[in-house]
Amino acid sequence: MKFIDEASVTVQSGNGGRGCVSFRREKFIERGGPDGGDGGDGGNVILKATTASRTLQEFRYTQLIKAENGGHGQGQQKYGRKGKDRVVALPVGTQVYDAETGELIKDFTRTDETLVIARGGRGGQGNKKFATSTHRAPRFAQPGEPGEMFQLRLELKLLADVGIIGFPNAGKSTLIRRLSAAKPKIGNYPFTTLTPMIGMVENNFGEPFAVADIPGLIEGAHDGVGLGIRFLKHVERTGLLLHLIDASAISPDDPLSQYRIINAELAAFSPELPKKKQLIVLNKMDLPEAENLADQFCAALGPTDVLRISAATASGIPKLKNRLTRAVDAYHEHRKNNTV
Repeated sequence: MKFIDEASVTVQSGNGGRGCVSFRREKFIERGGPDGGDGGDGGNVILKATTASRTLQEFRYTQLIKAENGGHGQGQQKYGRKGKDRVVALPVGTQVYDAETGELIKDFTRTDETLVIARGGRGGQGNKKFATSTHRAPRFAQPGEPGEMFQLRLELKLLADVGIIGFPNAGKSTLIRRLSAAKPKIGNYPFTTLTPMIGMVENNFGEPFAVADIPGLIEGAHDGVGLGIRFLKHVERTGLLLHLIDASAISPDDPLSQYRIINAELAAFSPELPKKKQLIVLNKMDLPEAENLADQFCAALGPTDVLRISAATASGIPKLKNRLTRAVDAYHEHRKNNTV
């Protein structure tokens, strides 16, 4: 399925059914009283967050999402049927904006969250409701109220415990394949990964956490260079960052330059991103000169904990997985303790 993280859609709730003008028709009763029933209420449009989808693909060609109209009232005081609600599934991480004002209406961050975005019109009252002591045979009823209509802009920001950042071809796709069951496209040319990929990793207790492969960032990404700003926004929703750096001599940029450029791009996009905890990982340690370049990087960076791995050969992966598990646990514990 193609990854789509932005879409526009119009939602419309159902119209209320009209009330009925009717009079009793019974044997030996020449002029029966009014017995027109009310119209049914229109259906609501309900947005619901789900983990079953990771893209807004289905909304790309959907112009209108409409709930069912309410049924019309009938004689013998029969009420119209309520229109069926329309439940619209959105990926967790979707932000819903009013397309006209730009106002954020809802940020879906938890599965099964719901929002009634458009309420159905109320059904009109039948003529029986208008009978009085002085007006016993009303020949009118209410029309149903129209449903609500809104134009929405949907924006998906992936939610993940860990976001893997780094230059194109740093080995992010290979790493996420090693860590999880995800099967991203892999190649040795820039921007092999054109869409974010999420893999589920199990910790030592069999509990899963989500790791997102953010497509490669380069200098100028915050201004739209390369894959640019489109994917930087996904970094905002990650709990912590795994900064993957190509330590081989094959890369045109030395490890320290890669590290500084990526962090500069994060800071230029949002002052909050550099505050996220980073786990620094040097990759491709199986290649020539990697150890020498890694030593130079660590010496220049100072007393910082840096892991050395080879995603291609799986060297260092178990240690990395354990470190990630502890970091994710610490992140969730911190969130729990700081949630009011």
